[in-house]
Amino acid sequence: MITGLSHTPLQTIYIYPHHFHALHQHVSFTLSLSLSLSFKVVKPKTMASHSFVSIKIVTNFLLLLSFLIAASAGNFNQDFDITWGDGRAKILNNGALLTLSLDKTSGSGFQSKKQYLFGKIDMQLKLVPGNSAGTVTAYYLSSQGSAHDEIDFEFLGNLSGDPYILHTNVFTQGKGNREQQFYLWFDPTKDFHTYSILWNPLSIIFSVDGTPIREFKNLESKGIPFPKNQPMWLYSSLWDADNWATRGGLVKTDWTQAPFTASYANFNAQACIWSSGSSSCSSNSSGNSWLTQSLDTTGQQRKQWVQKNYMIYNYCTDAKRFPQGFPPECSLA
Repeated sequence: MITGLSHTPLQTIYIYPHHFHALHQHVSFTLSLSLSLSFKVVKPKTMASHSFVSIKIVTNFLLLLSFLIAASAGNFNQDFDITWGDGRAKILNNGALLTLSLDKTSGSGFQSKKQYLFGKIDMQLKLVPGNSAGTVTAYYLSSQGSAHDEIDFEFLGNLSGDPYILHTNVFTQGKGNREQQFYLWFDPTKDFHTYSILWNPLSIIFSVDGTPIREFKNLESKGIPFPKNQPMWLYSSLWDADNWATRGGLVKTDWTQAPFTASYANFNAQACIWSSGSSSCSSNSSGNSWLTQSLDTTGQQRKQWVQKNYMIYNYCTDAKRFPQGFPPECSLA
């Protein structure tokens, strides 16, 4: 869950015991969405012979279960195709874990089986440990073509003991140049951490372990393009970029440390699937609360805390790069 997002209220839904088997399947499905569930079996006075389950869950829970949105239970065999790497990418533990590897010959990568047009995407990553200089682990949404849209997380490796750089970017209609970079407030190589993209018609929010770090608002009314018409696939890759990734290319990849390995787990997608020219959310979006989520005051404060303490580059303050003036979204946002 992203801290600082507004959410729909909880309600209580009563389900009888003979429905519990089917309910169990739906509960497992819903748990993968990181929703908050609580259960209790009670015997009200008016129905002493019938125990039933009370489930607290977000309003319109049943609409969620109608599959108007897509939800992934985190099985990489079901959700992704390995697209390149000649065996360097592996799906392990019955689909619960995916690893990408890089050596001097090749890196590796994977792609989602489905396209999305808006969604809340979560992925846990554990990055390349040790001397990862020259390597890039990319995790991003993208459409295709020269006028493509794209939403990027890229993790730029570094020498042992030096921090990773988290590089973010947003492309609209083939135009990027909207980079913001951050240090992280933890070691991303020791444990898995959750990196999230919330993409809805209002904004794009990048989050790390539920803490928002960046927001790109929909300012189409001001003439600034926003990704809203092109469905995207989710991609990830581990590759060699020692010509630019670490200190502008001054530090090269140490191939004696190869193979380099990044690990992935617990993929979740609350999203509108695009298929055959239509969206799975087009018929009814009333149960998709993430479609209207935005940062509240707490979320804005947490984002500002990250940007004050951990942001190391912002295109909106790079006067040398934009001598004719900053991009318009910099002042409007």
